[in-house]
Amino acid sequence: MIARFWNLLNETFQKGNILPFYWLLSPSLLFAQSPESRSTAAAISTASDTLYLDVSRDLGAQLVSFDEIYKIAVSKSPLVRLENEIITTQNVDYKLSKIAILQTATGFTNYSFGNQAILSNTSFGSDALGQIANGYRTGVGLQISLYDLFSRGHKIRQARANYQTALIRKETVELQLKRDIFTLYQDLLTAQRILRVRLQDEQAAYAVYRIAEANSQQGRLDPTTLASASNAYAQAKTITEQARGEFLKNIYYLELAVGVPLQELKRK
Repeated sequence: MIARFWNLLNETFQKGNILPFYWLLSPSLLFAQSPESRSTAAAISTASDTLYLDVSRDLGAQLVSFDEIYKIAVSKSPLVRLENEIITTQNVDYKLSKIAILQTATGFTNYSFGNQAILSNTSFGSDALGQIANGYRTGVGLQISLYDLFSRGHKIRQARANYQTALIRKETVELQLKRDIFTLYQDLLTAQRILRVRLQDEQAAYAVYRIAEANSQQGRLDPTTLASASNAYAQAKTITEQARGEFLKNIYYLELAVGVPLQELKRK
């Protein structure tokens, strides 16, 4: 089928009715048509608006490996950063629970100076019992309720359990993020392959339309056949635009999930 189509194109070119097939698909026509057909058909779609990716090349060869993308996502993800802060908070609470019993303990220190004679009154008058030596006075006071005493072990275990829960929750978030990134990455690969096929289909429909248009101008083709070729090309172009939109959406979703622009995910 492909050989017959190619022979038809070459035969038509040899008769002087249309430009060769490879010229129809040249870069100049990827942006605009020749003056003869500019008023009747739009140009072939290109992948020039797919940001930094080349649709004609395999996407896996243009981007870094999935493991690298996942590592970047873990370091940039707001959810992972949030879990890291929660872990830090729970770890601090766990350490504080070990010394919480000391919150009822008090300490003091002071310095005594001057005349500190202790006097006692007797029937003979005042009697100096002695002098208290000058110097520092220090001491510690500790009051512990029975609740604090017996609940200390439980509070420590509770704080440690909360800390372990935060660690496990972070692992869960990272696992979910990995699944999401993998799904988006595979969706992007699939969308790129579909777009590449749709572009080829559009180019073929465009070539058929150009042949029909040239034959119609020379009176060798009825208008109904030309209209059918034009409609087939319009449908192919519409499907291509839908595939391009899906491809671009998957690029945007991947950027949001990873947290960096697409150009930072390309191979150097």
